[in-house]
Amino acid sequence: MGSPRSIFRFILRFVLLYFLFLVFYVMGSMFISVPETAVSEGIVSETAVPETAESETAVSGPVVSEPGLVSPTSGLLIIALVNLMIIIPLIQTSRWGGWRLALILALSYYGAATFVVQLESWYFLTANTVDAQTLPRLFLMGIPPAFLFIPLAVWVLGKNRSTVDTTPNPAMVMPVSQWVWKLVAIVAAYLVLYWLAGYFIAWQNPVLRAFYGQPGPALPFFEHTLNTMRNSRLFILQIIRALLYVLCMAPVIRGSKVNPWWTALLVGAYLSLPQNIALILENPLLPSAVVRLTHLVETVSSNFIWGLFMVWLLHRKHHSLGDLFSTRIHS
Repeated sequence: MGSPRSIFRFILRFVLLYFLFLVFYVMGSMFISVPETAVSEGIVSETAVPETAESETAVSGPVVSEPGLVSPTSGLLIIALVNLMIIIPLIQTSRWGGWRLALILALSYYGAATFVVQLESWYFLTANTVDAQTLPRLFLMGIPPAFLFIPLAVWVLGKNRSTVDTTPNPAMVMPVSQWVWKLVAIVAAYLVLYWLAGYFIAWQNPVLRAFYGQPGPALPFFEHTLNTMRNSRLFILQIIRALLYVLCMAPVIRGSKVNPWWTALLVGAYLSLPQNIALILENPLLPSAVVRLTHLVETVSSNFIWGLFMVWLLHRKHHSLGDLFSTRIHS
């Protein structure tokens, strides 16, 4: 337990960071005015929706979003709190400091929370809901929190000195052959979790199926899967997104100075919450409240589990299959 003075100092820093995140988050949202361009076919980033002709629902005009789970003000406060509960540990548990930490974490955060997410907006929405003027703004929204807030947070938390922890670090140090099979396993796990959560959580909601233009009973799992696999572009996109997510998480795993179990929990939260917590707010791109809630449960659960799996494979070299499943801890 820290001294009263250190606790008070941390509280002051936390309050300052809370205010700064709100400022930069709102600043980012000003890049796009969603209600002016949104129509009812908007989808969220992480959802496994079949790409079929029937899924393109005709829209006659703008749609008013149903209220969110909480009020806009409460939602912003919750979003800021959730992000801070991830960003602060990412900074404090890093082996690095100074501009190295600020730049690496800013790129990682922008990639994981904005770029990889908006790739699905580009893929799914440009043909129906997002025009050429709106699309680049979706990518610009994440710049202030990532490239302005993150460096300031590094400074406020006292990690502004360019230091490097020189203690032995086994994370991600392994032969190329082991890297290859682990990367294949990580990508395969992402595809499996993405699809299973998409079908058994999201696609079981009749309101969600109707929203995506396929009302009525859900097709059996294998028939649904085969129908979607006829166009392989969706799965190619998800492979690319999985690889980009690994690239964003690599510096976090490599730079972590805490127990691998804590690193796994942090990476799981990092992969699941910043991208999806905004679903608690009303959103004209996703006007149905029950659809937003379903996607929230779907994506947070699947991405969190995947993050745990990723750290399990990458936190150190494994010498055998038995070693892979060993419960011993390597710090």
